[in-house]
Amino acid sequence: MKFDVLIIGAGPAGLHAASVAAVAGARVGIIDENALPGGQIWRQGPRHVPKGAARAAIEVLARHDNITCLSGTRVVQVPGERRLLVEDATRGFRIGYDKLIVATGARERFLPYPGWTLPGVTGAGGLQALIKGGMPVRGERIVIAGSGPLLWAAAVTAREQGAQVAAIVEQAAAGDVNRFARGLVRTPAKLVQALRMRFDLRATPYYRGAYVAEASGETSVTHVRVRRGDDEMRIDCDRLACAYGLVPNLQIGLALGCRVADTPAGAALSVDEWQATSVADVYAAGECTGVGGMELSALEGRIAAYAALGNRGEARALFGGRERYRRFARRMHDAFALAPALRTLAAPDTILCRCEDVTFGEASQHRTWRDAKLHTRCGMGPCQGRICGEAAAFCFDWEPGGQRAPFSPARIATLLEA
Repeated sequence: MKFDVLIIGAGPAGLHAASVAAVAGARVGIIDENALPGGQIWRQGPRHVPKGAARAAIEVLARHDNITCLSGTRVVQVPGERRLLVEDATRGFRIGYDKLIVATGARERFLPYPGWTLPGVTGAGGLQALIKGGMPVRGERIVIAGSGPLLWAAAVTAREQGAQVAAIVEQAAAGDVNRFARGLVRTPAKLVQALRMRFDLRATPYYRGAYVAEASGETSVTHVRVRRGDDEMRIDCDRLACAYGLVPNLQIGLALGCRVADTPAGAALSVDEWQATSVADVYAAGECTGVGGMELSALEGRIAAYAALGNRGEARALFGGRERYRRFARRMHDAFALAPALRTLAAPDTILCRCEDVTFGEASQHRTWRDAKLHTRCGMGPCQGRICGEAAAFCFDWEPGGQRAPFSPARIATLLEA
């Protein structure tokens, strides 16, 4: 199986890249772990069918015979130049390509605090995914906490399915949030989204400069303790969705040899003005190059595809729109930068590494991520530190560890294909 243009990720960046490449007549392959295309932002489910821009982008896949959509498929490793080893529900196989566009998106950043491993505690994006996948939440009281605009999107999704959003708890200070909100006039599409969500949730308490200090309950979360300045409050709930922004998914880009750069959201794949990485014929688009939202991802996906096909005139025509949304992203990261107080939420006996049951106190005795892994097995479980690695990087100021192939658990038969 070989493609002119192979795309990893079927979110806004990947779908728009596929559309451009397909119209140009290229043989296009698009790989995505989910059963249906759309990524996290346009995730489909029993009661969530695509509408508007999402529907238009997804329907492109069915309109073009030269697009092969490999859903429910994940990249396991990079066995050689211009080849990927992938696995679906039934088999592992290799895919070749002439041009590759990495659009692997981002994942949530979780920080440890007492009770964060209780049943009923998820991330904000995780809550969205569960609800869109069919999990019932009607009548449940949900606290949504952490940082960034994703909190509002998760709250709207929960409310639409009959949940009672007990509170939105934002760690950023009120002045920073208000300044960011005023700046939305420069991106009208974002302003309309924000006004709509604020109206839908007008009766929901919104606490700024606040964070969840502890989640409590016997068999599942029943209430949370929220700290706001010198004050504390108890909020009863049936679920807590708490995460602190997004971090780019880098593992496939790193395995390909792509350079990374520091961004306000953390390390991200480094690209030039054409979305080209440091590796020949490998491009990157969307949140793996820096978290900036759906509109920016879509533009970057189109630029990457035009550039991969050699159509630089069409790519350059999109540079202005990309820069406008990159400015939005910079304002967002400035406004929702994490407060230093979040580093001290965990108690010594709070679990840091869920896979290997390593506590925060045990990990804190070591100087680096490598030392912690060697002495405690922190980050050596199935997730390879995707959760605890980012938490440790923030709390201890460590360099985060990378993931090695296979990037996720895989069959032995699949690995033999390499």
